[in-house]
Amino acid sequence: MTLYEELKRRGLIAQTTDEQGIADLINQGKATFYIGFDPTADSLHVGHFMALCLMKRLQMAGNKPIALVGGGTGMIGDPSGKSDMRKMLTKEDIDHNCECFRKQMSRFIDFSEGKAMLVNNADWLLNLNYVDVLREVGACFSVNKMLTFECYKQRMERGLTFLEFNYMIMQSYDFYKLYTDYGCNMQFGGDDQWANMLGGTELIRKKLGKDAHAMTITLLLNSEGKKMGKTEKGAVWLDAEKTTPYDFFQYWRNVGDADVIKCLKMLTFVPIEQIEEMEQHMDSGKAFNEAKELLAFELTKLVHGEEEAQKQLAAARAIFAGGGVSDDMPTTEIPASELTEDCIGILPLLVKTGLAPSISEARRLVQQGGVSVNDEKITDAKAQISLADAVILKKGKKVFHKAVKA
Repeated sequence: MTLYEELKRRGLIAQTTDEQGIADLINQGKATFYIGFDPTADSLHVGHFMALCLMKRLQMAGNKPIALVGGGTGMIGDPSGKSDMRKMLTKEDIDHNCECFRKQMSRFIDFSEGKAMLVNNADWLLNLNYVDVLREVGACFSVNKMLTFECYKQRMERGLTFLEFNYMIMQSYDFYKLYTDYGCNMQFGGDDQWANMLGGTELIRKKLGKDAHAMTITLLLNSEGKKMGKTEKGAVWLDAEKTTPYDFFQYWRNVGDADVIKCLKMLTFVPIEQIEEMEQHMDSGKAFNEAKELLAFELTKLVHGEEEAQKQLAAARAIFAGGGVSDDMPTTEIPASELTEDCIGILPLLVKTGLAPSISEARRLVQQGGVSVNDEKITDAKAQISLADAVILKKGKKVFHKAVKA
């Protein structure tokens, strides 16, 4: 089985400019390819996960990755998939975020001599002369054609700024620059980037008379069509300080039954034959639980290392076997000054532990019977919880949290 065939079997490929040409290049290890990452935060998140895994797969097959961090494009903001203009970041914020990305990417990509590159488009975009760009690059783009792309159409009703309108031109210039300077012959990205990627291949063709390739990756959506990687607390980050290894493991351990096989195929390096064999026997709760445990372990190992993955696997098993008790479970310390005779109301306790985003949501959870304390269901929104000893809170069937008096 070739690499391209495996990518298809895993459901990773969405659109290609030249399927056979791309297959030949990556199967023979002759692709020098890039994937862009806009530094809008100081950590990569689950939304970047497939791109990182794809880079790792291709590098293992002998291809050369170029990880591009958008220190320049980050000054503009990509309108793709957005209904509003992105928040403008300072150059200092962007530089800091780029450095954070570099450290995290090194867990996936081998950046040793000649194996891969990490570049920052600020190095060329921020020094461009505006008139030169208009003459040399702007003349290659049709405004009429750009306005037909979905990434712009969905913004037209609410107002598309000229600032954002230039994003496609800047990303296209990135591909052109990487092609001319480093022989980059291919770009990969999420399927929502298709229009921007086509812009790059078209610019290379018009300016250089050469063919370059683009391939989009299937977006990671759950069975309801929503992007995966979001929780009540926000994004699932790859930084252990932003999303703990425990919470990261639990996120994947608790994916929906309808999504677990897809996630194993698209995100892990478990042999595709093994996953397809599992898929044929997903006929019991035990089978789904084993698949979810494997998914959570493999992804935690990729992001946080095998030792941490083993630790979280043991913690998860202890929690579900022992009624939610584990030394490694998330714990919130409640200051004594916030207690009355060692007690606190169930609603503020749920908010302080992060199990509910607000008092109103906490009340809804309690009234609907979704909260237990030490295995006792709480249905009274006025209930007072004693923290004289540690208590184990349970939300729904799968979310556990320990609360203790500080």
